[in-house]
Amino acid sequence: MTLDQMHPRPTIPNAVQTLADPTAPAAPQVWDTMTVEVALSLMTAARVSHLVICDEDGQRTGRVTLVRLTDVRDSPDYTDRIRLRDVTGGSAPGALAVSH
Repeated sequence: MTLDQMHPRPTIPNAVQTLADPTAPAAPQVWDTMTVEVALSLMTAARVSHLVICDEDGQRTGRVTLVRLTDVRDSPDYTDRIRLRDVTGGSAPGALAVSH
């Protein structure tokens, strides 16, 4: 059994994709509901320094850097439930809502 068979694909199309627009930053495009831990794993696997963040409608809402996510993970306020929207100014505790 392959990993694709064990883990169903996301129900939202293009949950993680590379941007096709040559003028856009070359980085994976992810949903703002992704956790910091998953984002860090994705960035490591993709060997990228930032991610483009999209909302539930697929609209680009910002980007987050590896440095920023590492700072968040190393923060004393960090929990494994923090999502990218929390890091970029969504609905997180004040210390994590600072966007980079």
